[in-house]
Amino acid sequence: MASIWWIRRDLRLTDNLALHSALQTGSVIPAFVLDPAFESQSPRRKNFLYEGLNELDKELRKRNSYLVILKGKPVEALRKLFDETKSEAIYAEEDFTPYARKRDAFIKKILPLTLIHGQTVHHPKQVLKQDGRPYTVYTPYSKIWKLQYKKINLIPVPEKIDTPSGIKSEPLPNFESSKHFPAGELEAQTRLEEFLHKKIYSYANDRNRMDLDGTSSLSPYLRFGMLGLRQTVSAAKQAEAQARSAEAKRNAEIWLNELIWREFYIQILYHFPHVANESFNPALKNIPWRNNVEEFEKWKDGKTGVPIVDAAMRQLKSIGWMHNRARMIVASFLVKDLLIDWRWGEAWFMENLLDGDLAANNGGWQWTAGTGTDAAPYFRIFNPVLQSVKFDPHGDYIRKWIPELKDVNEKEIHTPWEYEIKISGYPEQPIVNREIVKERTLKAYNVSKERIRI
Repeated sequence: MASIWWIRRDLRLTDNLALHSALQTGSVIPAFVLDPAFESQSPRRKNFLYEGLNELDKELRKRNSYLVILKGKPVEALRKLFDETKSEAIYAEEDFTPYARKRDAFIKKILPLTLIHGQTVHHPKQVLKQDGRPYTVYTPYSKIWKLQYKKINLIPVPEKIDTPSGIKSEPLPNFESSKHFPAGELEAQTRLEEFLHKKIYSYANDRNRMDLDGTSSLSPYLRFGMLGLRQTVSAAKQAEAQARSAEAKRNAEIWLNELIWREFYIQILYHFPHVANESFNPALKNIPWRNNVEEFEKWKDGKTGVPIVDAAMRQLKSIGWMHNRARMIVASFLVKDLLIDWRWGEAWFMENLLDGDLAANNGGWQWTAGTGTDAAPYFRIFNPVLQSVKFDPHGDYIRKWIPELKDVNEKEIHTPWEYEIKISGYPEQPIVNREIVKERTLKAYNVSKERIRI
């Protein structure tokens, strides 16, 4: 008898608990469903997904297996495969988005679907307060998360996966590879090893520098499970234990904290699914946004006249990824400087990011907007110029993504308008006068708070 391994966001063979569970029953049919519900997803992310599936198929074929591509509504496609192959069970890694939970609950009523926890280290229902309620502040959550942590025994890649031959499969859609982020588990493992050997022990300082290659750049691979969070956390803990100095240990711990943030936002979405559409903080649900469409388009195109903002937005458009410090800067600029609804920015990120993930993206945007759980105070407004000087001190990041400014020196590049520098094709002035920003923004936020009181 065979079991179906239904692949969703776990495109890997290393430490795959759903695959491991399926293997205990005998032969395994690895299946991926091209769900019409995802037709509207980012073309960029679909390319990355399809390339990742192609790479997974290559690895499966080395192990007497292959990937079966199904097309249609998951319940119908899986039922047909289940009946035709006379399978006895379906195993899948549990997913925590509202859509996935609703889909899986429906399928479990019709088919023998077993959900295996493996996407996170701790299940969203595991790290709770003493009264059983979920945490909404990161620091106490992370403390309990760490107290509950036990050494992870990673499950190795299976040597053999016997899959019955002759199962009909749809062709994998055509895809374009990303030269900056080649998809697949092998690439993810390579990047993890490089980060652990070269960058993790300088992570605390380098991670915020947009002109340095100081981050792990693993987020697209974590998004699709080409690299498991369990393995990543295990690697962080090992690096912490092997650190040769207190400073090195601190660097490894800071990276671990960033991984815990991912789980924090996953459990927030799990317990408070309404955050996908509205502010977590009810007092800030009714902000009178300006929502100037012309300014929004300039923000999207990297033509705001603020070099650090424009460089980041052009990086996003060019490669489908953006440095995390840059994400905070551009989000604050959109929401606090331009007073444009954070959901507009969130949607644009989801359209363009390879690592676009509902939980992490929503959490990040609401944090910056001050509307979310454990968010930055609503009255905190990033100064993009100060951020630029501090985290791109020589202007190298700006020059890389805004070639028009390549000849501007490091003192003037952050604020060319102050030196009356005119560059053909680049705005002479920023689209907003920062002198009016704070008062305008605080007034709008306070209007929402007053409406709640009334």
